[in-house]
Parts: sequence; structure tokens; C-alpha cells
Amino acid sequence: QVYLVESGGGLVQAGGSLRLSCAASGRTFSRNGMGWFRQAPGKEREFVAAIGWSAAITYYADSVKGRFTISRDDAKTTVYLQMNSLKPEDTAVYYCAAGDPTRYAEKYDYWGQGTQVTVSS
Repeated sequence: QVYLVESGGGLVQAGGSLRLSCAASGRTFSRNGMGWFRQAPGKEREFVAAIGWSAAITYYADSVKGRFTISRDDAKTTVYLQMNSLKPEDTAVYYCAAGDPTRYAEKYDYWGQGTQVTVSS
């Protein structure tokens, strides 16, 4: 079992930055790929970014590439999502997940409860 707790969400103006954190506990964190997904009201959950267990491999959705950066600190068993140049369309609940580091939600075994990110125009 892996327990995931997200934090760092909030309200920010367009063009601003936020850093989301996802603290993990339970099974060996360093062996898990990690991902970030988001879900806006009335929309399906969508892939944002993923990172492999070695951190050498990262994947990004085209919509966030160049603006968001995923990273991990195995010593702190935490994965981060640095979000820069935020846009109103980035507004969503952001979830972190542990499992195979792909863009497909069904490949992840564990999920956090989510943290709200709201970007005002």
C-alpha cells in the first residue's frame, strides 16, 4: 500500500507559479514511478506529467511542456510539480499517483486525494 498526500495548491494569477508536493508513505517509494493528473469541472481526468523511478525519464502533456517540471526527492519520499506561466485553463484539481509512469491513469495503482489549483485571469 502507498499513501499519497498532495499539497501546495491555491489561487494564483495568470502568469504566476505554484509548486505542488506529493508526500508518499508505505511501500518503497524509490521503486515507484509517479505521475500527476488533473481534472477540471465537467471534464475527464487528464495526464499532466510522469517521472520514472530513476528520475532520468520524464513525460509531459503537450499542454504543459516547457511550463511544468516534475521532479522527485527519494530521500524525502516526495514528488513535486513546479508550475510556471500558469494559465486559467490550468485550473483543476491536481492528483498525484504511484505506479507505471505513463500517461494512462489505469496504469497507476495508488492515488492521492487531490489539491485544488485555481488560476485567475
